[in-house]
Amino acid sequence: MITTEAVSRAPRSRWVGGLLLIAIGSLLGCAVGPRYSKPSATSPPQYKETPPNWKTAQPNDQIARGRWWEIYGDSQLNALEEQINVSNQNLKAAQAGYQQARALVRFNRANYYPTVTAGISSARTHNSANRPLGRLSLSNTTDIVIPVEISWEPDVFGRIRRTVEAARSNLQASAADLESVNLSLHAELALDYFQLRTLDAEAQLLNSTVDAFQRALELTQNRYEGGVASAVDVAQAETQLETTRAQATDVVIARAQNEHAIAVLIGQPASTFSIAVWPWNSEPPAIPPGLPSDLLERRPDIAAAERRVAAANAQIGVARAAYFPVFNISGSGGFESSTITTLLQGPAGFFAAGASATVTAFDAGRRRAVSEEARAAYDQSVANYRETILTAFGEVEDNLAALRILQDETRIQAAAVAAAQRSLDLSTNRYKGGVVNYLEVITAQSAALADERAMVDILRRRMTASVSLIKALGGGWNVASLPSASLPTPAQSAGQ
Repeated sequence: MITTEAVSRAPRSRWVGGLLLIAIGSLLGCAVGPRYSKPSATSPPQYKETPPNWKTAQPNDQIARGRWWEIYGDSQLNALEEQINVSNQNLKAAQAGYQQARALVRFNRANYYPTVTAGISSARTHNSANRPLGRLSLSNTTDIVIPVEISWEPDVFGRIRRTVEAARSNLQASAADLESVNLSLHAELALDYFQLRTLDAEAQLLNSTVDAFQRALELTQNRYEGGVASAVDVAQAETQLETTRAQATDVVIARAQNEHAIAVLIGQPASTFSIAVWPWNSEPPAIPPGLPSDLLERRPDIAAAERRVAAANAQIGVARAAYFPVFNISGSGGFESSTITTLLQGPAGFFAAGASATVTAFDAGRRRAVSEEARAAYDQSVANYRETILTAFGEVEDNLAALRILQDETRIQAAAVAAAQRSLDLSTNRYKGGVVNYLEVITAQSAALADERAMVDILRRRMTASVSLIKALGGGWNVASLPSASLPTPAQSAGQ
C-alpha cells in the first residue's frame, strides 16, 4: 500500500495538487475491459409460412401496437384487458422487481461521489491517580467532538463505471422482463376469453341439439305407440338425448373454469365475478407479421436477453479492474474542546487529509478465476440470446402455419358440416317413411354433431393461433421503449 498524509500544519498546496491530479485521472481514466457490441444473430429474409394473401406490415399499420386486443372489436374483451394493468398481482410483482433494479442503479451511481459522515460525541473521563504518571495528568477530563469525515474512491480504471453499466443493462433487462410479463398476461386473458366464447358457442350448439333430439325422441315414442317403431328405437333415442345432455354439462363446467381464470387475471375474486353468455363466432383478423429482422426489435424477451449480454460484458471489465490499484482519498475535520463554550472557536478546529493506493500483489489465482467466470458468463448469455431469437422465429412460424392451415381446414370442415346435415335430413325422412331403422338416424345425428363441434373447435384454434402470433410478434412493443441506454456522467446522476 502506498499512502500520503497531509495535516493542518503542513502546506496545503502539495496535497491539494495531488488530490486534483487524482480527480482528473478519475474523470479521464480508461474503463478496462472489452467494449460492448451486440452479438451477431441470423435473421431470415422472410417468413416461410406467410400466407400469400397477407401483406407486409407498413409503417402506418396500427395493428398489434399498444392495445393490440382492440383489433378483435370486442368491447367486453377490451374492458377486461384494461383491468389487468390495474389489478393483476403478477404484474405488480414484476413492476416491483423493476423498481428494485432501478434502485440498484442509483445505489451504484452513488459510488461516483464522496461519502461524508458527521456526528457529535461527548465523553467525561475520570483517571486513576495511581496509574503511571497519573499524578502528572488531569484526573477528570471532558472531551466534546464534532467530527466530519470524507472518503472518496476515484474511478481511475473504470471499476465503478463498469459496475454502473452492468446495473443499467440489468435495469433495461428488467424493463423488458416487465413488458414480457405484461404481454403474456394480456395474451393469456385473450386466450381464456376466446376459449370461453367458443364454449358459449358449443353450449348453444349442444342445447339446440338437445332440443332436436328431444323432438326426435317424441317422434319415436309416437311411432312406437302407433306400432310402427320398436322399443329399441325409443331406447336408442333416449340414449342419444341423455348423452348429449351430459356433453352440454361438461361444457358448462369448462366455461366456469375459464371464467374463474379470467377473474384471477383481472384481480377479482372468482366468487363475485361473472361474464354473461354470448356466443362468439367472428373470424380472426389478418395480422401482418412484418419482416423477420423487425422481430429482433419487437420482442421484449429478445431485448432482455441482449441487455443481459451487455451486463455480462460490463462484468468482465469489473473483474479486469481488480488487477489495477484502488485509489482512495480521505479527510477528516471538525471541532474538539473540553467545554461547550469554546467548541466552535478557531483554535478548537482540526483537519487531516490523505490519499492511498492499494494493489493486490498475490491472491493465489483468485482474480484470474473471477475473470474466467465473467467471460464464461458472457459466453453463456450470448448463447441464451441467440437461442431466444431462434425460439422467437420458431413461434412466429408455428402460428403463421397454424393460421394458414386452419383457414383451409375451415373451408373443408364447413363442407363436411353441410354434407352431414344433408345426410341427417335424408336419414330422418327415410326413417319417417319406414325404410330404415332408427340406428341410421342416430349415426347421422352423431356425425352431424361431431362435425359441428369440430367447426367450433377450429374457430377456437384459429383465435388461439391469432393471439399467439401477436404475442410472438411482441404485441406492438419496440426496443425504443426501454429506458435510455446512455451512461450518465456524475453531474447527470446528481440531477436525477
